[in-house]
Amino acid sequence: MKASLARVNWFGFAGGVLTLLTAAVSLLQPWWQLTVGDNLLQANVSPVNTNFGFADTMFTIPVIWALNISSLLMFITSGVAMLVYSFAPAKSYAKPMLGFSYKKPLYTLIFFAIGLIAATMIAQMIIGLNVPLTGLITATLPQNLTEGATINVPIATGFQWPFWLAAVAAALCIAARLYHKKVGSAPAVSSTTQAPKA
Repeated sequence: MKASLARVNWFGFAGGVLTLLTAAVSLLQPWWQLTVGDNLLQANVSPVNTNFGFADTMFTIPVIWALNISSLLMFITSGVAMLVYSFAPAKSYAKPMLGFSYKKPLYTLIFFAIGLIAATMIAQMIIGLNVPLTGLITATLPQNLTEGATINVPIATGFQWPFWLAAVAAALCIAARLYHKKVGSAPAVSSTTQAPKA
């Protein structure tokens, strides 16, 4: 029993659990949130659930919804694959499962950050609205949207705790890949000992 537990990749186990937990909580909590005015405009953004609100009316965009579903399935399959791998790191199928699963949380974080930066830059270029990645500012709405009137609104943005949970999951999955060299090549320990030959 102790020998089998010693061969478990505990980094992979923790990374798999946190990957699945991240997928679950991200359905309810965004990774990044934008609020303009007193809930005049709101954006709740995560790889698995992105929705927008205008004047307390929430809506989704079909293309983004489809991407969210794809990302959710990817999170689930990579988390399950990491868990299966973790308990059998020396099996023939272990390394392909590890290769499939350990990069997914990191890639999701990277592409999420790139998409977020691109979206804020597009907002600046097209709408003329400077949206920070995190913080609270008071911005003047473009006059072409306000019929020439000068309207100042507070804009609050920030990363939420599921984003940091995803970062921890990604770090653990990478640690599992590094730790694989130890558990993936360790010799199997026999449960019985043979008496030395005379």
